[in-house]
Amino acid sequence: MSIIAINVRNQFKGIVKEIIEGSVVSEVDVETPSGIITAVITTRSVKELGLVVGSEVVALIKSTEVSIATLS
Repeated sequence: MSIIAINVRNQFKGIVKEIIEGSVVSEVDVETPSGIITAVITTRSVKELGLVVGSEVVALIKSTEVSIATLS
């Protein structure tokens, strides 16, 4: 698989480590060299993408907001 062009700059190659499947949405944990990234996607997308533990994937992160809180 190769992506020719995409406007998402934050791309992390990784391996699917766990899928917690729900009736509508699922959590997909991807292990990357930078750590674990968890995505919440539709269960339909999990099935259509053929995701299973061990699948090689690219986590694409595009965010318009990042929130930060202080610890007390």
